[in-house]
Amino acid sequence: MIFSTRSTYGLRAMINLAKQKKFGSISLAIIAKQENISLKYLEKLFANLKKAGLIKAVKGALGGYLLAKSAKQINIYDIIKALEGKLSLFHCSSKNEKIFCSNLCNCGVTKVLLKVEQAITKSMKDIKLSRLL
Repeated sequence: MIFSTRSTYGLRAMINLAKQKKFGSISLAIIAKQENISLKYLEKLFANLKKAGLIKAVKGALGGYLLAKSAKQINIYDIIKALEGKLSLFHCSSKNEKIFCSNLCNCGVTKVLLKVEQAITKSMKDIKLSRLL
C-alpha cells in the first residue's frame, strides 16, 4: 500500500479539526487555508470521512465540521481506510486482487506477509487521533 496525499492531507485536516474542537464547528475554507490544502480536494476528503462516520457537518451561518466522536475514539486506521479504501498491503493477502506469483500464494511467504500486515494494521488501530494533537 502506498499512502497518497488523501491520507496525509486527511490526517492533517483531522488533526486540525480535533485541535479546534473547543471553538465548535469549523469551516472547510478555514481548514484549507490553515493547512494549505485545496478546498475542492478537502471537500472530497471530507465527503469520505463523513460517510465513514468520523466527522459530521453542522449547517447554518456558524456551520462547518466537527469530529463525530472524541479524538480518543478515532484511530488512524479508520481515517486512512476512509480515505484510501481497502487497505491490503500485499496482493497475496487480498482475496480480490490478481495474483502475480507462480505459486498462487500458497507459499511460505504468504504467512510472513500476513503477519506483517496484521502488525501494521494493529499499530495503526492503536494510534488514536488524540495522540497526534
